[in-house]
Amino acid sequence: MSDALLSSTYNQILEIIAKVEPRVADATRAELRDQRSSLKLIASENYASPATLLTMGTWFSDKYAEGTVGHRFYAGCQNVDTVEALAAEHARELFGAPYAYAQPHSGIDANLVAFWSILAHRVETPGLEKLGAKNVNELSESDWEQLRHELGNQRLLGMALDAGGHLTHGFRPNISGKMFHQQQYGTDPQTGLLDYDAVAAKAREFKPLIIVAGYSAYPRRINFAKMREIADEVGATLMVDMAHFAGLVAGKVFTGDEDPVPFAHVTTTTTHKSLRGPRGGLVLAQEEYAADVDRGCPMVLGGPLGHVMAAKAVALAEARQPEFRTYAQNVADNAKALAEGFLSRGAQLVTGGTDNHIVLLDVSTFGLTGRQAESALLDAGVVTNRNSIPHDPNGAWYTSGIRFGTPALTTRGFGRDEFDRVAELVVDVLKNTSVGTTKAGAPSKAAYALADGVADRTHAASAEMLDKFPLYPGLDLA
Repeated sequence: MSDALLSSTYNQILEIIAKVEPRVADATRAELRDQRSSLKLIASENYASPATLLTMGTWFSDKYAEGTVGHRFYAGCQNVDTVEALAAEHARELFGAPYAYAQPHSGIDANLVAFWSILAHRVETPGLEKLGAKNVNELSESDWEQLRHELGNQRLLGMALDAGGHLTHGFRPNISGKMFHQQQYGTDPQTGLLDYDAVAAKAREFKPLIIVAGYSAYPRRINFAKMREIADEVGATLMVDMAHFAGLVAGKVFTGDEDPVPFAHVTTTTTHKSLRGPRGGLVLAQEEYAADVDRGCPMVLGGPLGHVMAAKAVALAEARQPEFRTYAQNVADNAKALAEGFLSRGAQLVTGGTDNHIVLLDVSTFGLTGRQAESALLDAGVVTNRNSIPHDPNGAWYTSGIRFGTPALTTRGFGRDEFDRVAELVVDVLKNTSVGTTKAGAPSKAAYALADGVADRTHAASAEMLDKFPLYPGLDLA
């Protein structure tokens, strides 16, 4: 798309919006300004292409389409069928998966579909045979009562939140922690790395129905062949949540034993983050689970979002291009450069480095909580998120860590030199941040003070780099 056409398109869109609610148009312009002028280092964020963004703003948004391709509960869904089938086709080809389901609205939705699909599959084979039924539709109410009781006692083993797992991997306040009798595996207390022997020992003791692998804040790769061996040994289903690192799988940075798709019975992901698509989810599965996952609607989901599935198709098509592999490799290389930049300046990292797209910084060495560090960095134009670290003394709200990710700034064109400079700026901010006090004068886990002039010099240094790598170059909003 030419610069003139891109600018004309978005200005006209905002003009139409402003005639109805000008404050929304103003906020949209402000969001682009903010994203252009800040160092976006949140590991779960990226920048979607104009083609992907524009695809979401169409009349597919107006269509209900419960059901599956060719089998809808509403008439007139032939065009939704087309875009959903394309999204699934691109996902299968991109990840080498036998089956793909493009309907989930988010990663959490994808995980819920996966959980219930696995439970349904377990019920049907051999649970249905015990009840003398061929499929779930033949079950009586008393049968369902019996099954509900059995399913209520099912077990899930997932990665602990402070070790880098996600809320949906069995965290007690989350629905996943309420659906299942859950236990969690952590990381080695000395190295912060996954100990596969310890995971296997816990699996043998706990005997889970489902083992969840994957992470949201673990800065290393996982050997999924080993995780499958553990699952097979205890008769568990292996589910992998690759929402964070799907782009590295798609870009063939993770291959062999580090590619989860051949080893997991069911794999879930988001379509944004490192995959650089619209906000949404996908479920990939081995053929034996396809029929169960296909019942995601109405089992868990309502009407699928046709406009988002269309955008998924566009983004997945982009990810199948050769240049995406270059991008994915750059994401991983830049994370190493960021980690090395921190270490060379005396900062402490969980696991001592990274080999994916995440760098997890322990800010307790600066005398700060994660919340204080996050706030001080935001004042300086560095957008991050606080995150728990293993055995975090400050808990999940204040935390002792800051999570950094390289996908977004890599999309803008940042390379190793720029990420080394980012590390320098971050360390400078943290060294010049002190702990604030409560109204009573006691040290506060939230309050902080940033030394005079630090925010201004960080903004200036950031602007110098960001100007070299403009976001959506050629897009000029009136």
